[in-house]
Amino acid sequence: MKIENTPIEDLLVITPKVFEDERGYFFESYNEALFKENGIDIKFIQDNQSFSKYGVIRGLHLQVPPFAQTKLVRVLQGEILDVAVDIRKDSKTYGQHFSIVLSAENKKQLLIPQGFAHGFSVLSPTAMVSYKVDQLYDKNSERGIRFDDPSLNIDWKINSQESIVSAKDLILGELKDLV
Repeated sequence: MKIENTPIEDLLVITPKVFEDERGYFFESYNEALFKENGIDIKFIQDNQSFSKYGVIRGLHLQVPPFAQTKLVRVLQGEILDVAVDIRKDSKTYGQHFSIVLSAENKKQLLIPQGFAHGFSVLSPTAMVSYKVDQLYDKNSERGIRFDDPSLNIDWKINSQESIVSAKDLILGELKDLV
């Protein structure tokens, strides 16, 4: 497993070692011991999965403490643009975002620590996304940032006429409004 830093501290790209032959392939998507060896000591307690069609933009979502979540995101089918926004007030990269294409083909994962907002757009006809979290969902701790917040200037790689955003995500505030 290859673990790479991103320009934003603590946000990591994880690429598994894939073993392929005429039958198909095999890889470890998560190995607690290997993560710990690399300084990643997280106890994941829940797995989530979503299925979406082209043009869907989900996010930007987060939970506030004590239910803030670390997420390990990967794509089981299709391709997404995965986006994480640093919302740690004391961080030198506060308000900056990082995006990466995650796909069933490249098998990359994004480890998004607590203190980040997260979202993704679907770039393929459909996509199935799976992610581990280290805290349970708590409705009262749920917050978000509008996907098209002008201060973030995120290019979701989706034409605005083709974007599909939930009514819930359309009423989210901007980063400056986040409490």
